Amino acid sequence: MNGRVIHSRGTDMYSIRILAAQPLRLALTVAGIALCIVLMLFLLGIYRGVFIGSVEYIRSNPADLWVVQENTTNILRGFSLLRTVHGDLLRTLEGVDEAAPVLFLLCAVEWEGRRATVYLTGYDPALGRGGPPALAGGRAVRSDDEIVLDKSFAAKKKIGVGDQVTLRGESLTVVGLSSGTNAFVIQYAFVTISRAQKLSGFPGLVSCFLVKSYTEPEELRNRIREDVPGVDIYTQEEFLANNITEMESGLLPLLFTVAAIGGLVLAAILTLLLTINILERRTDIAVMKALGVPASSLTRLVLALAFLLSGAGTAVALATFFPLCLALERIAPEVTTATSPAHVILAMSVVAFISAVSALLAVRRARSIYPLEAFQ
Repeated sequence: MNGRVIHSRGTDMYSIRILAAQPLRLALTVAGIALCIVLMLFLLGIYRGVFIGSVEYIRSNPADLWVVQENTTNILRGFSLLRTVHGDLLRTLEGVDEAAPVLFLLCAVEWEGRRATVYLTGYDPALGRGGPPALAGGRAVRSDDEIVLDKSFAAKKKIGVGDQVTLRGESLTVVGLSSGTNAFVIQYAFVTISRAQKLSGFPGLVSCFLVKSYTEPEELRNRIREDVPGVDIYTQEEFLANNITEMESGLLPLLFTVAAIGGLVLAAILTLLLTINILERRTDIAVMKALGVPASSLTRLVLALAFLLSGAGTAVALATFFPLCLALERIAPEVTTATSPAHVILAMSVVAFISAVSALLAVRRARSIYPLEAFQ
């Protein structure tokens, strides 16, 4: 047993000597591995950031029922048009405590001769429901001449609380900055429902109603289906799930594709480097085989090389990832990353798996070396 321990330690020390023999190659390889890991962490962080920004609005505006236009399932890529008369009908139904109107518009904000598009959200400040999930600064809107902008949007455009912006020729004062409203490709902005309706050109236009019930929601849903035509009704959980599904169907395939490419690049780097190290130590490996070193020791040697490289790359990646994210958010505030410990563990697990697979691919080359080559 002691002999095995000593032999294992010798194998590990030999793998360190192999890597240390080429310091420049080692540094470049570790840097390449670190970049692949940073890419994986960045994609996971982007996904979680977009996830939060896309559905946090719905999550933080709880309603017993969401009432939208018929055949509409979500607000991310769905289109819903209702009228205020739908709200009047809803409020007459038994069980409806509140029906808060919300109007969503794609609208251009202008300031200092520049223009950018926001996902304008009109809501009733008196009811509160339908407004920003949280405020990072300032306060919520109280009147038609006020607006709340997403904090990432405001940081990117260098707009602060108290500044003036223009919506279709109307000047509005920025009174607050919201958080949890950055959907990556577009950001939310909030005004009163009356201001949003005026901008749309149709005073009675509404996208959806957030219904609060004092009876059983399912019972109320059936009553709405019978008495209010042209609408679909979802519970909070159903509507949130619909929007999550819509977000994942549009974003996940792209992120998985780029992450898979990063994983393949990492596997190629490791396999190529391990194979080169084996070929450079071809005579040493032939001598080891001639001396009766078991095949398991060669496998351990290659695995040690792989895990030393991936471990060093992971350490460098973790040391540089978070400063890089902070620097990126300063340059492009709309690119928000939200990395969790679970993401770090997932990335490290994937790297460990890739390292093991690369080692097993490279060890086949070591096993093809004949002991007689030691005597050539």
